[in-house]
Amino acid sequence: MVKLILVLGDQLTPEMAALKKADKGEDVVVMAEVASEATYVSHHPKKIALIFAAMRKFAGRLRNDGWEVAYTRLDDEDNAGSIPGELLRRADETGAKSVLATRPGEWRLIEALEETPLDVELLEDDRFIASHTEFEKWAEGRKELRMEHFYRDMRRKTGLLMEDGDPAGGKWNFDHENRKPAKDDLFGPHPCWFEPDKTVEEVLDLVEARFGDNFGDLRPFGFATDAAQAEQVLEHFLTESLECFGDYQDAMLANDRFLYHSLISAYMNIGLLDPLDVCRRVETAWKDGKAPINAAEGFIRQIIGWREYMRGIYFLEGPDYPRRNALNHQRKLPDLYWGAETKMACLSHAVAQTREEAYAHHIQRLMVTGNFALLTGINPTEVHEWYLSVYFDAFEWVEAPNTVGMSQFADGGIVGSKPYVSSGNYINKMSDYCGGCDYAVSKKTGQGACPFNLLYWYFLNRHRERFEKNPRMSQMYRTWDRMSDDKRETVLDEAEAFLDRMSAGETV
Repeated sequence: MVKLILVLGDQLTPEMAALKKADKGEDVVVMAEVASEATYVSHHPKKIALIFAAMRKFAGRLRNDGWEVAYTRLDDEDNAGSIPGELLRRADETGAKSVLATRPGEWRLIEALEETPLDVELLEDDRFIASHTEFEKWAEGRKELRMEHFYRDMRRKTGLLMEDGDPAGGKWNFDHENRKPAKDDLFGPHPCWFEPDKTVEEVLDLVEARFGDNFGDLRPFGFATDAAQAEQVLEHFLTESLECFGDYQDAMLANDRFLYHSLISAYMNIGLLDPLDVCRRVETAWKDGKAPINAAEGFIRQIIGWREYMRGIYFLEGPDYPRRNALNHQRKLPDLYWGAETKMACLSHAVAQTREEAYAHHIQRLMVTGNFALLTGINPTEVHEWYLSVYFDAFEWVEAPNTVGMSQFADGGIVGSKPYVSSGNYINKMSDYCGGCDYAVSKKTGQGACPFNLLYWYFLNRHRERFEKNPRMSQMYRTWDRMSDDKRETVLDEAEAFLDRMSAGETV
């Protein structure tokens, strides 16, 4: 009997579990652009366009390979508006009673499918190195779920950068070599750019009409939208950027938004590139002498370490994880995150880049927008929803642990052993943002003092009971205690005044 084979917008891989188990001669593939997926947060228009265009091209690829594909466009009159609704509609058309689906990457969609009045079989998404069961076994009985320990197990499992059972180069982690600061003359290669074809133009017109008021610039649009183009992006990274990727992966420059970053995260996340294949090709580049080991190891750690670990944490912790708020932060997300004017150059650059590109690299996310949100006590659920909305590679399984856990410490320390907070000094060291700022990064208090300098101590003081015994933070509390009473009072007063202005909607 005919089955429906569900393929989601982030499952654009011919070898997906559901497709592998299906009968090409009998079953019907269901793909749908639906309002519920496009609007559960206010997605960046570029992200919506990327996924819809890639879906349309993948559907064409499946048809050319002999599959029957029931494809629903967003503007189709009979569009049911949701994935379960589309499955029910196609079941009525075909007489199908059952659905094969690869397990989605977000709890809300898993729950929606499980509540659908059809026989839905969810298969393990085997594009990942660690299955849910494997991660659960790794986590069982551990007092701390540290990524570094998990990463080493993934290295052993895959054999990546391993030599006779030992890590290549004699170390597991070369991160200390990957923190070179920005330089004015540090300009990386231009990223790959693809002129929109007919399919992409049709999608851009649709997205412009339906989502033109969403935060973010839709045009110009030059993302890869099929596997062949994604392969070009990867090859460009391997030949033009990987060599310097490690050295400058934390650097930030106002006039170079991409530096040596790969820009392939979205393509891995929607299925156009295979993550393990990507890592093996990075390893080959190192073996061939085309990239130093700190670059290869740093990149591979992001994929088989952080990426796999984040997915593991998301599913281990359960559906409530994105709403955790261990520090009880309740302040509303300020309008500057949606493009309102700010006098802070670092935030202005990061948000403008996000609006125009739907992209910012990990340090801009962690140590600029994330750092500011944590220091100012913004509700982490709002921060989570912002990140999920505005970045082209954001899917909840990877975004929520990065935001709720690593960036906002809202999970109470499951992901991070300490909160990622800093004064303005870190941003000044790693970027050229501060030179053009209305605030002075060298000023600790007084008129024109960098807000990060004030907010850093305000945060530590507010959460002293939780963090003062943390061995990675105790030194900073000793520094705080050595300040005079008057200086501490000035810092706290000025920080509170800044927060009051921000909460009142004033330009800060």
